[in-house]
Amino acid sequence: MEDAQVAILTDPRTGRERRRIALAGEPEVAAAVAEARGAGPAWAALTPRLRARCLLRFADLIEERSAQYVAAERSGTGKPAAEAAGEVESCADLLRFYAGALRARTAPAAGRLLPGRESWVRWDPLGVVAAIVPWNYPLVMAAWRIGPALAAGNTVVLKPALTTPDTALLLARDAAETLGPGVLVTVPGDRDTGRLLVQSDVDAVAFTGSEAAGRDIVVRAGLRRLSLELGGNCPALVLPDAPPGTYEALVRAATYNAGQSCASPARVITLRENYQQAVEGLAKAMNARRAGVDFGPLNNADQAARYDRIVARSGAGIEHVAPLAPPPGEEGGHWRPGRILADLSADDPAVCEEVFAPVLTVQAADGPAEALALANGMPQALAASVWGSRTDAALELAGQLNAGEVWVNCHLEQTAELPHGGRGASGHGTDMSVLAITEYQRPKTVTVRLGGS
Repeated sequence: MEDAQVAILTDPRTGRERRRIALAGEPEVAAAVAEARGAGPAWAALTPRLRARCLLRFADLIEERSAQYVAAERSGTGKPAAEAAGEVESCADLLRFYAGALRARTAPAAGRLLPGRESWVRWDPLGVVAAIVPWNYPLVMAAWRIGPALAAGNTVVLKPALTTPDTALLLARDAAETLGPGVLVTVPGDRDTGRLLVQSDVDAVAFTGSEAAGRDIVVRAGLRRLSLELGGNCPALVLPDAPPGTYEALVRAATYNAGQSCASPARVITLRENYQQAVEGLAKAMNARRAGVDFGPLNNADQAARYDRIVARSGAGIEHVAPLAPPPGEEGGHWRPGRILADLSADDPAVCEEVFAPVLTVQAADGPAEALALANGMPQALAASVWGSRTDAALELAGQLNAGEVWVNCHLEQTAELPHGGRGASGHGTDMSVLAITEYQRPKTVTVRLGGS
């Protein structure tokens, strides 16, 4: 890549340069796709048992080299060490899950479904999958995409976000050692690299990122299979009988990864008689969470500017700002404090735009029906939560929330066995669980005439 453009990457904790990396252009993208295409037949031809063994070795190697992964994840994201370590563990766990899931196949009915005929269904891999993942969870989001795609027998070209290529490069290195050359290839680069990849000779695109970028991918991908996860702006309905610890739990979820999670709670909606208590409870809980101690910085300058712009434009009548405590020597990083914004109009920028930061808005509703309308009033429909002691009332609201994932008396709790995916402006497709494998397969019905019938 002698003539390739070079990007200067900075450490979000300090704002200082940490490395330089060549951006993949058209020749590099084409070469990566060709390599994955060449590796495809042999990988797809493996029996489930052998493919599962390869994925298990891959997971083992990630764990053996976990210190490298943790350091790489922290350098690109600024996450606290415990968060980064947990995400490396989650990545290995997800690969192990899909190593097992690919051997427990499910399929539509097979047998003699037509007179004198025997029928069955084959599940074939799509081919080469372009996986484009964001900067907020570089390793975990990669695992969510590559796990089911590889298990299904596809090869993958992984394109990480510009600011966080580190763990994706480690994945490609370790995949070559355990899965074979070309089965998982990483192309670091910017948005132009991603566009080139989408328009290249791939069979499917799996993308996690912004709604605007998702719409662009839809245009460029044409008729190819798409799986899109495009953001949340998620509501949390807090009823007056919410259990003890509700506000602390919401704030922990809103500040995990500095609030840079698509499924984080963003909009707290409560009934009017509980409004003051909710604002005070959230403010007290947020004051106990300090950026620089309990959570890390925002990822990049653009994201910090987004935070500043939305907060400045908000007409919040009540604003609680938590302490900010960047470690010594890291004051120049993208640190932003946790905030509680209340007394807001329904069209306030902080309500309508996903801040993607440790910010919670608080709105009051006159009853459950209005609370539900506020919750479902945004175009995004990824995740939500309901908080209340009466199971029947909480489950009734959970059933009426327009979201792909709903929690009751908890938030942002996920496991490989449960599916995650959005609706509306949050995209479509399924991450995690056995259901995700079918995102990367296509069925083929085979019917055979028996004897002379």
